[in-house]
Amino acid sequence: MGDREESLNRFGSDTSPEVERVRLELLRRMPAHRKLALVGEMSQTVRTLAMAGLRQRHPDDTPAQRRRRLANLVLGPELAARAYGPMVEDD
Repeated sequence: MGDREESLNRFGSDTSPEVERVRLELLRRMPAHRKLALVGEMSQTVRTLAMAGLRQRHPDDTPAQRRRRLANLVLGPELAARAYGPMVEDD
């Protein structure tokens, strides 16, 4: 296994090196359009999980407030404020 592949398994993965090699080979052979589709699916999954966490932590937020909180997570508070204005809290 090359240095790059070894580094992928260095951080406590429970995947065996052989399975990791097969997975990497499949990814290398995958057409670009399929890789892009996978990235889109993963991005949507992350957004869905983030929104679920925001709903749990801030159950009284409006959908607009929740989207604004998501912008804070994705962009950072400073850039989110510049792009969308200040965070509006309900009293």
